[in-house]
Amino acid sequence: MKFMKLGSKRDTFQSDGNNVRYVASELATDITVTVGDVKFYLHKFPLLSKSACLQKLVASSNEDNSDEVQISDIPGGPVAFEICAKFCYGMTVTLNAYNVVAARCAADYLGMHETIEKGNLIYKIDVFLNSSIFRSWKDSIIVLQTTKSMLPLSEELKLVSLCIDAIATKACIDVSKVDWSYTYNRRKLPEENGNDPNSNGVRSRPVPKDWWVEDLCELEIDLYKRVMMNIKTKGIPSPEVIGEALKAYSYRRLPGFSKGVIHSGDVFKYGSTVDTIVWLLPAEKGSVSCSFLLKLLKAAIIVESGEMAREQLVRRIGQQLEEASVNDLLIRAAEGEDVMYDVDMVQKIVKEFLMQDQNGEFNTEEGEVQEIRTPGILTDASKLMVAKLIDAYLAEIAKDPNLPLSKFVDLAEMVSCISRPAHDGLYRAIDMYLKEHPGISKSERKRICKLMDCKKLSVDACMHAVQNERLPLRVVVQVLFFEQVRAAASSGSSTPDLPKGLKDLNSGSNGSSRSAATNPEEDWDAVATAEELKALKGELAALRLGNGVGGSERNGGDGRNSFDKVAISKMKGILKSKRIFTKIWSSKGAQGENSGSDSSESLGSANPEEAKSTPSRNRRHSVS
Repeated sequence: MKFMKLGSKRDTFQSDGNNVRYVASELATDITVTVGDVKFYLHKFPLLSKSACLQKLVASSNEDNSDEVQISDIPGGPVAFEICAKFCYGMTVTLNAYNVVAARCAADYLGMHETIEKGNLIYKIDVFLNSSIFRSWKDSIIVLQTTKSMLPLSEELKLVSLCIDAIATKACIDVSKVDWSYTYNRRKLPEENGNDPNSNGVRSRPVPKDWWVEDLCELEIDLYKRVMMNIKTKGIPSPEVIGEALKAYSYRRLPGFSKGVIHSGDVFKYGSTVDTIVWLLPAEKGSVSCSFLLKLLKAAIIVESGEMAREQLVRRIGQQLEEASVNDLLIRAAEGEDVMYDVDMVQKIVKEFLMQDQNGEFNTEEGEVQEIRTPGILTDASKLMVAKLIDAYLAEIAKDPNLPLSKFVDLAEMVSCISRPAHDGLYRAIDMYLKEHPGISKSERKRICKLMDCKKLSVDACMHAVQNERLPLRVVVQVLFFEQVRAAASSGSSTPDLPKGLKDLNSGSNGSSRSAATNPEEDWDAVATAEELKALKGELAALRLGNGVGGSERNGGDGRNSFDKVAISKMKGILKSKRIFTKIWSSKGAQGENSGSDSSESLGSANPEEAKSTPSRNRRHSVS
């Protein structure tokens, strides 16, 4: 730490109790200066020769025939006044980063300018500040912290702005010119000095670009904001370094921030910190991580930050959502809410992400606002990562027993436009929801299962699904059906088409008619027993491995029809004991016009053409 000694005489200031200070001298004191609750018994001549303020006060006291003057509002109080008084006596006084601001403000209050005497205290302090303090990184930060107690005078004397500019300038210098002695908050790692006993603490590895970020965490948020604004204005540090500085400050100043919470009742104090950090965020995408942005959003919600700050965070998070993790997205719902997590906020984030493919520019033409869509900027890889992320997020929030189905389905449908090769993650989320919400209605069960494309389940997922007693029976049939599709394709079949009868069995297309007694909701709500599922899977496996598949396809239409009949016959043999399975194949005459696609279309249909009515699907199939 830099320091400066003024004066050469021995310090003879002494105390008589807690509130009395006097100069030990052969000469009797002739003036009493009261500063706050402390009385100073001094001599007029050395004080009046250097202080314009004391000259006026003494002149006024002489008119009243008094030798006592009152100074109640001097910056720095009795301590700062004593420094100025010792300087007037020529006694030794030491100035350093901790007392120099108070001494400078007190000297200004007392009018210790060059016009009163050359080489006065104000001049000497200014020289010390400019030649030593503002050239030292550590001392500049300390001095800036001390200016707060001297406001507003320290601001009027430009001490605050000078400190800020000195700190910002040093933070922006080339790292090749930075000595590690600049920074005092980073711990020295043993490997940085090696085994050299003469290293004397000098770091051997290159100075990082963000060497200064931890030291600035010592500043209160108002001063920190001004320093960071000055650094950003200079435009030298990269956005990533600015982002690292904001991250370091957040972790230091917001208790519990690393865990996405704020451990304090002082909402206003930490609210100001969060709002300022959000305001200081660099505009460049990727300057801060998505994880950090989500922690900021959680903190903003806790401290009840303004809507503008939250919207800015949601927009920034949406721009780099593919970087997030499930834990990052688990935003706790507000107190008093029935649900565990704030799913609505995640929906807003996903919406911002998807809007990047629909960036709009607005032009006004004859008083009308027209929106022009520009080409999307999202890559297929980022879309796929977000789709998988939301699938995993859905699996987590599905564990909440109070989560409404509408929130689950709405969020899943937001990413349904993103094509992904497998629906295993979505299946896991649906299964988790069915497990935690066994009492949902038939229509709700149907709605959630329609989110999944059975064609896109992996072999492992199919094996789990066919043994999953929580799934509606129609879904189990479809899983087995598409397992047969894969088997037919892998066996070298000449055509990927399966027998028409099995397709009709699986899809129940719009054009099919239903018997008057059929309730379409029961097809979704019925659940097969473990024995039936095992038998159903075994029969399809037997069909898949039989020679009839290859032979029928090689022999043309007759072979295909023969296999069709065999397959249908075997399936009916397994399922005829269950009314629900009978309804899947039953004749559908009476309610053909009333049967909607909403209750009968295939969950796994990836080809929209399969949903259209065809002559073959309009034929009645008898199972009697």
